[in-house]
Amino acid sequence: MRAVGLDVHLDFCEVAIVEEGEVRSAGRIETKPEQIELFAGSLGPEDRVALEVTGNAWEIARIIEGHVARVLVVSPSDTGIRQARAKTDRLDARTLARLLAAGSLDAVWRPDRQTWVMRRRLSRRGQLVWARSRAKNEIHAVLMRQLVGRPPFSDLFGVKGRAWLAELQLASEERESVDSAMRQIEFLDSEIAEVERLIASDALESPEIRRLMGVPGVNVIVAASFLAAIGDIHRFQNPRKLVGYLGLDPRVRQSGPGPATHGHISKQGSVRARHALVEACWSTVRQPGPLHAFYERIRARRGHSVAIVAAARKLACLFWALLTREEDYAYAQPSLTRKKLRQLEITAGAPRYTPQASGIYAANTAVRQAERELAHQAEVAYARTVRDWHAAQAGKVGASATPGRASNRPSKGKAARQTTSP
Repeated sequence: MRAVGLDVHLDFCEVAIVEEGEVRSAGRIETKPEQIELFAGSLGPEDRVALEVTGNAWEIARIIEGHVARVLVVSPSDTGIRQARAKTDRLDARTLARLLAAGSLDAVWRPDRQTWVMRRRLSRRGQLVWARSRAKNEIHAVLMRQLVGRPPFSDLFGVKGRAWLAELQLASEERESVDSAMRQIEFLDSEIAEVERLIASDALESPEIRRLMGVPGVNVIVAASFLAAIGDIHRFQNPRKLVGYLGLDPRVRQSGPGPATHGHISKQGSVRARHALVEACWSTVRQPGPLHAFYERIRARRGHSVAIVAAARKLACLFWALLTREEDYAYAQPSLTRKKLRQLEITAGAPRYTPQASGIYAANTAVRQAERELAHQAEVAYARTVRDWHAAQAGKVGASATPGRASNRPSKGKAARQTTSP
């Protein structure tokens, strides 16, 4: 059984092999499907192959995995190669082979086909939205340079706003910039609508996405980004592991007899999923319910920025509970959820007006108020539970209510501490 290390580049892969305790370099192969297939055919069924995560690593692993016992795609941060004093392609491949032979490498999780497709679509949508924002900012810059002042419309790129822009008197070169940016925005709008249609079509067939959308403030993009980042929720034994995977856990520093200190969040894992959770909390914490009470409690002590990130962490824990228990959100607002699902159907291509859907948007005011009242009662119950818990812990001796925990004193403006409170 041999251990094979591949240092992958755009045009070639450097190969190193460990056999019977001896490491040797095996030259280079071109990064082309036929050359990789030929190389894979020369390997034995008991061999193992390791390569670092790159843009083309997954396709290389797919070609090789049918010829060997196992292919490990590893994170560069886990190999120590970046910190090496001497770093060349040849040495990197030999290091990978030695680590693989010693059993010191852990493979990163590989998403299934459905999760991979959703990731790529969400990534494409993110790039399109970024490009559209850039074009819109260019138009705002033109208006500033021309001393136009604030536009008379809240939505400059709505129907009335675009008509106003078309009639606005500008210098010739600035008019060219505005017209060019508007053409880009129109094109990007159509591309975003198309990729969102594909995302919505897949979301309608996913019970997990529909379940997460039952949480107020969570739309299809937030739910899809979360599931695309984590894949199978059962990979995480508890919510703490999920929070760490998403990079929403605080960094911990402890040495000697002193208590541990908690700093900023680690920001490991998927940036898109973490950003989506934080953005969702801007809406979620405005809705009555336990999450609003949690946010207000943290904000009173640590301020808005820390509280919104702490709420995102709590939202991730809530998602874990809903998916692992296969339960809907207990404090959902059904009429609001029906509206979101109906909008999802329209985005996927369903007719906008149908007799069956005529009553969804005309929600009864009394029904909506009753739903919000129930959520408010849950918020009050949560706040009372936390207050009672703190009262029960007040008489305990020590820096913390639980032995072995860090002090609950403020950490000088840094990120929120982990506590044992609800």
